[in-house]
Amino acid sequence: MAEIPGANTTPSPDLFAELAEGTTLCMFLTGSYDDGLPLQWVNDAFVRKTGLTVGVSAPPVTPGRATLGPLEHVLVDPAAGGVAVPALASGEGGAFTMQCRTASGETYWSHVTFTPRRDASGRVTHFLGVSVDVSAYVDERSAQLQTLAVERRQRADLDLIAQTTELLGDLEYPYALRDIAELLRSVVPWAAFYLNHDGLLHADGIDVAAPPGGRGRRHARYVVDAEPGLSDADSQHPPRGLEAVDAVQDLLDGLVDGPVLVRLDVEYPPYSASGWLRRDLVRRVLDETGVRPGSVVVHAVGGRRQVLGLLVTWSGDQAGVGAVDPFSSALSEPDDVRTVVEVVARRAGTAIDNARLYAREHRLAEALQRAMLPEQADVTGLDVWTYYAPNAEHAQVGGDWYDVLDIDGATVGLVIGDVVGHDVEAAAAMGQLRSVVRSYAYELTTPSVVLDRVDTLVQGMRIPRSASLVYATLRQRTRAESDVPGEVQPDESWDMEYTRAGHLPPLLLRNHTVRQLDGSAGSLVGFGFIERKTAHEVLLPGDVLLFYTDGLIERRDRSLKVGLEALVETSAHITARDAAGVGEELLSRLADAPEDDVAIVVVRLPDPVADATTPGLSPRSRRWLLPSEPASIGRARHAVLRSCQAWGLADSASAELVVSELVANGVLHGWGNISLRLFDTGDGMRIEVEDANPAPPVTTDGHHNRVGGFGMQIVERLADWGWRPAGSGKLVWAKLKQPVGSLAMQRR
Repeated sequence: MAEIPGANTTPSPDLFAELAEGTTLCMFLTGSYDDGLPLQWVNDAFVRKTGLTVGVSAPPVTPGRATLGPLEHVLVDPAAGGVAVPALASGEGGAFTMQCRTASGETYWSHVTFTPRRDASGRVTHFLGVSVDVSAYVDERSAQLQTLAVERRQRADLDLIAQTTELLGDLEYPYALRDIAELLRSVVPWAAFYLNHDGLLHADGIDVAAPPGGRGRRHARYVVDAEPGLSDADSQHPPRGLEAVDAVQDLLDGLVDGPVLVRLDVEYPPYSASGWLRRDLVRRVLDETGVRPGSVVVHAVGGRRQVLGLLVTWSGDQAGVGAVDPFSSALSEPDDVRTVVEVVARRAGTAIDNARLYAREHRLAEALQRAMLPEQADVTGLDVWTYYAPNAEHAQVGGDWYDVLDIDGATVGLVIGDVVGHDVEAAAAMGQLRSVVRSYAYELTTPSVVLDRVDTLVQGMRIPRSASLVYATLRQRTRAESDVPGEVQPDESWDMEYTRAGHLPPLLLRNHTVRQLDGSAGSLVGFGFIERKTAHEVLLPGDVLLFYTDGLIERRDRSLKVGLEALVETSAHITARDAAGVGEELLSRLADAPEDDVAIVVVRLPDPVADATTPGLSPRSRRWLLPSEPASIGRARHAVLRSCQAWGLADSASAELVVSELVANGVLHGWGNISLRLFDTGDGMRIEVEDANPAPPVTTDGHHNRVGGFGMQIVERLADWGWRPAGSGKLVWAKLKQPVGSLAMQRR
């Protein structure tokens, strides 16, 4: 095997020196760290790259700061060389990446390796340095890290928006807006929502029953004093002058799209939106963070036609520290943060607007339904209870209706009907039918004749929905008293005539037996092409008539026939001895989860003998919906009297007086229908009266120069009472107590 010439020959030092001089790598030799790392040798590549030569002195440094000696000339940030100082000072050497500057002033990233040279005693005498330009690698790595950071930030933003969307999907949660603002505080130091409902107001959530309308400028009505709790802060950071432009009001009015920067270190005109918002924001941010803010960014929370509120974010700037340029309108939010906040504001605006539109439709539908439902007449000699509940799964309007008519003082008309559908068209058809039936009921006396005339008119009106109904008349029988010649007095029984147009049969409850009044059946309203018939019944004291719509018994998992059989069986076991008790017992057993509108009319003929005995078992609650009219006060007193008799409660006079005052307040000072509820609590009666006026009742010492004003004083004397918000109005309650001895006697 031939030998390679020079293979075993040791290279000479001159060869290494020649190679080191000619390489394109930047190489240098320094003294020890203790000697200050002086440059003792550099190759041409190092000189061309950095401009440093042997013998260059170290730059001046701050006393006490560690230094890399002359090498600090090439560092962009001399202090950055401190990362290498511990390794060099200990003699270990190492590799470091530092940003350097070329001889021409350009910057680059250098990966520098320091290799120590030790003498025989082990002391470090020199460091050999090799510098490699790694700018391309660092830039690529930096770009990757930036891309990853952007992706992580975008994922976080998408997650935030997803959580926001989830919260906005349940606006009935009272703190939805507060929780969204807390989510936003992951991208900004502080955020909050303000809604405009006849003036700006801080909002933690949305009242879905009365969402903000986005109109109104009465912001100053919420101002208690000029600057609550900020006197010390104002003394340290007084406002700098008057800002003439009300940017917040311009945003609310839609004159600018926003977002807008609102300075908090200036004054604004009195009663302005910007002025009110400044006062509220300074107080809130100061209370929550301990910092007085210098400015905020305000985003519009817009609906379809107007701005409904504001989403305010604070970037963390302090008043008087890095103050905003008074001539600058630049926003303090980064673009990515601004995008997230704008998306959240838009989605919140859409959700609030949907809630507002739904609430408006709900109120319109409810008002339409209630306007079409009857105002139940007070009927002498009969105990009548009515109930209507729209199906919660649909718009709050449908085709069910009932009527209780005092036709001529001696005749009572009863109507219950159902138009197919749950929408506004069904309600409109119901309103037309109700008007037609009422008109003929007051003109004609026989139910079949009334329905024949209704058929004829409906066929000509072309009502688009089919409908069913039952129409009945009740007349009290009369007898001549032999001891009073010529005078006619009422009997205790009643005559009933009725006809049916495709509707479920009424039920007659007598002595715990139930009979379906299925006579005089006929086709749906408007399809009576043959003459309709009238059926007749005689009603006795204690009898109960039950009129109802299919929503009471109809379920998806059973047929209508099975539901009717369940109603008959349930009715046979009813123990209540008043119409309201019968109705409540039916609702508690059959209407716990209705799938359709429910309308019920219960009519009971009082039985003086049975009613005077020990009361039977009965539901311990009652409810009535009363129109806002003076006649409702009498109906409420009658309801209390009947309930006290059914429950065996003494001292009904006090309860009548209390309910009279509460209902009278609802009639005089409220609006809309009045809801009355009675409860037997075991130690007395609890009365609840709800109306649509949110203003609380006030105890007064009477009205000057006019009668009245002592109602709540009377209530206060006879009962414990209170009130609470309910929906868009209020609920007033009163709790009466019976004497212990009287209660024990009644319950034996």
